[in-house]
Amino acid sequence: MSKQWTDEKIKRYKKFAVTASVLVSSTLFLIKTFAVFTTGSLAILSSLVDSLSDIVASLVSFFAVRISSKPISCTHRYGYFKAEHLSALFQAAFIAGSGIFVFYGGIDRFLNPIVLKNTRVGIAVMIISLGLTICLVMFQNHVAENTRSIAVKADSGHYMVDLLSNGGIILSLVIVQFCKVYWFDTFTAFGIAVYLIFYAYRLAREAVDFLMDKELPEDIRQKVFHIITTIDGVKGVHDLRTRDLGNAYYFEVHIEMDGALSLSQAHDICDVAERKIREVYPQAQMLIHQDPYGIKEDRLDDALESCLF
Repeated sequence: MSKQWTDEKIKRYKKFAVTASVLVSSTLFLIKTFAVFTTGSLAILSSLVDSLSDIVASLVSFFAVRISSKPISCTHRYGYFKAEHLSALFQAAFIAGSGIFVFYGGIDRFLNPIVLKNTRVGIAVMIISLGLTICLVMFQNHVAENTRSIAVKADSGHYMVDLLSNGGIILSLVIVQFCKVYWFDTFTAFGIAVYLIFYAYRLAREAVDFLMDKELPEDIRQKVFHIITTIDGVKGVHDLRTRDLGNAYYFEVHIEMDGALSLSQAHDICDVAERKIREVYPQAQMLIHQDPYGIKEDRLDDALESCLF
């Protein structure tokens, strides 16, 4: 997470990002609706359905960000940050449903082809959509990079799909306009549908990994392990467990020290470990268990020996 952004700034910009998303998706939905009725293009209809899913997803993200920004409470002492990943899971389901809808629409269009009309209007609308989407994606990426918000990241992902689909639709309409290859419009819609389903799968997998407390990447685990083992007085480290809390990393670890140390001395060593870890991961939360060096006990590392680095 960025060291320059305060918690207040992070909350403010996350709300800006999801509000901008709702406004842009609503605007795109309206102008694409006009283009669909004007041209009859299935490719534009697929983009219209995608924009409708963006509206729903953006509204979900809006409320998820509001919930995740709530301070910790007596009933939620880790905070409410998982709300964003729950919203991402819902978004994934909605996006997949949109992709399936467009795919079946493409099958029907192949069986019952139509001749497109007013393709110039469609091209103009899609160029406007492309420009608005580029501006939104740039802003969302900036916010997501500095806040690590999965909700904003998911929203940005939707619009990255839009960038690709809008470009493909413009190409499709140009080919229809000048080459009269009408089936290319349906072919483009199929491509968008497949990509929507694939993106929904990736988004759902990331959300599920978070909700199931998947371990942090190996380079982070290695970094924490290295920090602790280089501290004076530490004779061993075991049972390191990690997870992402949404706004911070969480580390749980057992540190082995000389059993003859006083409780105060052992506590001082743990304080050094916490301070050094937070120098690298400023928002980190951790639980450090103190063990006498050489003690025989059942360990998580022994059960997961094949996973050890």
